[in-house]
Amino acid sequence: MDDVAGFSAELAAAVAGARRRALRGADRQIDSAHLLHSLLEYDPEVRGAFGEGARVARVLGYLVQRSIGYGLRWQGGVEDSGPLPVVDGGSGALPVGEGSGPLPVVTVDGFSPLAAVAMGAARERARRRGVAPAQGVDLLAAVLADPGSRAVEVLARAGVDAGELLDRVEKGEVGDGDAWGCS
Repeated sequence: MDDVAGFSAELAAAVAGARRRALRGADRQIDSAHLLHSLLEYDPEVRGAFGEGARVARVLGYLVQRSIGYGLRWQGGVEDSGPLPVVDGGSGALPVGEGSGPLPVVTVDGFSPLAAVAMGAARERARRRGVAPAQGVDLLAAVLADPGSRAVEVLARAGVDAGELLDRVEKGEVGDGDAWGCS
């Protein structure tokens, strides 16, 4: 299955950008921080979810620094979603989506287990919202939903409350300027 099937053009561009970023950084896999970085670069609605430009600039500053400092400790490991096993070598069949029944399985090459689950969850979120294809805010919500993700760690370091941001995205309160704060 194509890893961007069911994604809007903007979201597909963001995923391609995340793939290029991971390759340039010699990272083992595309993780949630790569996805967040590219979503902020490629999707105006995702940028709007953060409010004023200073927040976006602060988050982008931390994302750029991922290759130094705290990002170095990520290079040797795989971003794991917790309930899923770590997939060695960056590819494999991973369960994705939500619900009480069996989860659909999709093969996603080059993505961390958490990022692969987030991509499937973005499609599912779009389906629940009655929209197709999935949008950047769908992937943003999916990435924010795991408090252990690297993207959430970056946001915390940048002073952005990921839980509050997720609430805003889930309520459709995106792009309304300074309606919320961050520390």
